[in-house]
Order: sequence, then structure tokens, then C-alpha cells
Amino acid sequence: MKSNMEQDILRVLYTEEQIKQRVAEMGEELYDRFADKNPMFVGVLSGCFVFMADLVRASQMKSELEFIAVSSYKNGTKSTGVVQITRDLQCDITGRNLIVVEDILDSGNTLSYLKEYLLTRGAASVSIVTLLDKPSRRQKAIYADIAGFEVPDEFVVGYGLDYAQQYRNVPYIGVLKPEVYNK
Repeated sequence: MKSNMEQDILRVLYTEEQIKQRVAEMGEELYDRFADKNPMFVGVLSGCFVFMADLVRASQMKSELEFIAVSSYKNGTKSTGVVQITRDLQCDITGRNLIVVEDILDSGNTLSYLKEYLLTRGAASVSIVTLLDKPSRRQKAIYADIAGFEVPDEFVVGYGLDYAQQYRNVPYIGVLKPEVYNK
């Protein structure tokens, strides 16, 4: 496969095949937990889109999809700590069991804010599913109900994760070379 992004990747943390296998396992786990609850998947844009598409297919249960967009990075490599909703939910979530799908749980600022926000809007429950968990950077006491992989304190891209809106289409999870984001 041709790519002009490979030269910016320091090393691969998780291959396409490892991701595919883990997402299948996560889908089965979600099915076991929610098959009788008609959950609503709430994807956190934009990073969730690749992961969420695969996860929803892997879960094979009746469910609905919704999206919310939040920002706390402003094209940087670290959270600003200030969370803004840039696209809100378009439907009523009162009494619904929500599965929030996020690409990475890092500082916890975004997901902590989002979980409280969704519960305040009337959700019956909010479960967090994240592809990647980076506990070394956690600032808020929030944890994923299901996490795909734990990653070290390095800047990772691929499979939906970006740096300045690029690298989302890399088919694996890789560590971005520091010289790329320290320019």
C-alpha cells in the first residue's frame, strides 16, 4: 500500500490485525452487556469514526447511533483542560443507556465533562468505551468501562487518531515522531 505518512511514524504500537481482533472482542463484550437494552452509541467526533464503525458492526445488536463533537486540544498535543461542545446531540437521550465511544482516554478532562453532561441531560447510564487508554496522563478520576489497549505517554496517531487533523487514515496505531509535532 502506498503511503506518504509512514516516514512520520516512529514505530507501530498496534497492528491492523491486533486492532481488528481486539475490536471484535470488545463488540462481543458490549453485546453481552447491552443486547437486551437497545443502547445508543454516542461517538465523540472526530477521532471515534473509524473505531466506532468497526465497533458497532462487531457488537451486532439493535442500537442507535448519535454523535457529539467536543474540543479540548486546539490542534496541540496536550489538552487545554477547557472542554467545549462544538456539535451537540440531535435527539432526546432521557432514560437511554449510552455507550460513549472515544478514540483515547488521556487526561480524562473531555470524558469526565461529557459523562456528567450526558447524565444531566437524563441518560439512564453512561458507559465509556475507548480504543486507547493512557492512564499516565490522567488528571480526572474517570475510567473506561471497556478499553482496547493501554498506551505509553507518547503521541499516538492512526485508526482515527490525529495530529492537526492528519494521520487519521493510518490503518494501525503508531507513535508519531516528535520532530513532526515539535516544528
